[in-house]
Amino acid sequence: MGAVLAAVVLVALVLFGGGGGEGYTVKARFINAGQLVPGNLVEVGGQKAGSVKDIKITENGQAEITLAIDDFYAPLPEGTQAAIRQASQSGIANRYVDLLFPGSTSDRVRRGEQAGTIDDGGLIGSEETQTAVDLDQLFNTLDPDTRKALQDFFKGSARQYAGRADEANAAFHFLNPALAQTSRLFNELNRDTPTLESFLVQSARLVNTLADRRDELTSLVSNLNSTTRALGNEKEALASAIGQLPDFMRRANTTFVNLRGALNDVDPLVAASKPVAKKLRPFFDELRPFARDARPTIRDLSAIVRRGGSANDLIDLTRTFTPLADIAVDSASRSIDFGTGDKGVGETAGAFPVTVDALRKSTPIIAGGRPYIPELFGWFDDFSNTGVYDAIGGTSRANIVLNPSTVQPPGTPLAQLETLYRSSFRTQQYKRCPGAAEAPAADGSNVFTEEQQRALDCVESARGTSKR
Repeated sequence: MGAVLAAVVLVALVLFGGGGGEGYTVKARFINAGQLVPGNLVEVGGQKAGSVKDIKITENGQAEITLAIDDFYAPLPEGTQAAIRQASQSGIANRYVDLLFPGSTSDRVRRGEQAGTIDDGGLIGSEETQTAVDLDQLFNTLDPDTRKALQDFFKGSARQYAGRADEANAAFHFLNPALAQTSRLFNELNRDTPTLESFLVQSARLVNTLADRRDELTSLVSNLNSTTRALGNEKEALASAIGQLPDFMRRANTTFVNLRGALNDVDPLVAASKPVAKKLRPFFDELRPFARDARPTIRDLSAIVRRGGSANDLIDLTRTFTPLADIAVDSASRSIDFGTGDKGVGETAGAFPVTVDALRKSTPIIAGGRPYIPELFGWFDDFSNTGVYDAIGGTSRANIVLNPSTVQPPGTPLAQLETLYRSSFRTQQYKRCPGAAEAPAADGSNVFTEEQQRALDCVESARGTSKR
C-alpha cells in the first residue's frame, strides 16, 4: 500500500506539479536515457531548475533529451555539463538530470576563453553528458567475496542508523548541495593543473625548510607564548589600542600614499638644502622661542578652523558656500539681490559658458575697433595729432604746418603760397575708414571691400594718403 501511494503521488507531481519553464529549452544527448521519463526534474546544485520535456532516439541510437529550463537559470552558459542521476535505489521513475555549470565568467575571460550562452533549442553534446550507472551493473563487476563484504557493510550500516533515521535524513538533505559544491571546487582546481602542481611543490619545499629549522621554530613559539601572555595581562590597554587602530591605519595609509608622490618632488629640495642647512642653525636657535610663544595662537587658530560640533568653525562655513561647479559650469534657476531681496532671473547658464558666449559675440566689435588703434594711441600720446614715427613705422602721414616759410623759400608771394596749399589740401574727408591714415598696402590687406565700407559707413577715397 505504501508503494502504491508513493506511485500515485509521484504521477500527480509529474502531471500537475508544473515542470520547468516552457520558454527556454535545450537538448542534451546521452548514450542512453537511463530510465528517464518526461516530467523528471532538472536540478542545479540540488535546486530545481526545470524538467524533462521530451525524449527521442537519434539515428545513431543515442537518447536526445529535451530539457525545459526555468527562467531563473536561462540561458545556460556554454560548457554546461549534464548527468543523469538517481534520487534513490527504489522505484523506476526516480531519475533526474543534474546540470553542472562551468567556471565563473570572469575566470573564463581571464583564461582567454570566450564567454557565451547556449541558444534556445541548442544542444549539449554527448561529450558533455554522463549516463547513470545502474546498481546491478556495479554489482556484476564484483566477485563473490566483495559482494559478501558489501552485504555485511550494509547490514552494519542498518544497525548503525537504527533509531536515528530522522537525524540521518536531515543530514543527507544537506549532503547533496555540499557534494555538488565540492565537485565544483575540485573542477576549478583541476582546470589550472600547472598552477596546482606548482603550489604543491612550493608547499613541499616550505615544509622541508620549516623542518630543517625546527629548533628556531620551537624558540619562536616559546617566545611568542611569552609575548602573548604579556599582552593578555594588558588586555584592557590592548582592547583600547585595537579599537583605535582602524582609524589610525586608514589615515596612515592615506598619508603614505600621498607621501609616495611627494618624495620625488622633495628630492631636489633636499639636494639644494644641504649646503645651507648648517647656516640655518643659528636662525633656528632664534626661531625656537618664537615657535614656543606661537603655540597659543596656533591652538586658537586650530579651534577656529576645526572645532567639535556643527556650524561653529571655518570648515563648516565653507560647506555653506555654493559649489564652484554650480556657479561656473552648471545651468540652474538663479536669483540676484541688489539689496531689496532676491529676484528670480530664471534658468541661467554658469559663469564660464556665459563668459565664452560674451567673448564670442564681442569678437566682431573688437575686430571693428582694431583699425583705430594707431590713431587712438597716437592721440593719447600728446592729445594733439594722430601719431608719430617710431621703429615700427609711421602711424600718421599728415601734420598741421603753421609756418609755411619753413618749407618754401623766403620771398615767395603769398598768393602763390595760397594756391599751393589749396591744391594740397583735400576737403570733405568726413567718412575716412578705420586705419586710413596709413597708405594702402601692396597686398590690399588694409583696404576694405565695398560691402565692408557700407557696413562701416566709410569711403576708401577719404584715405589720409594721396598719390601726389
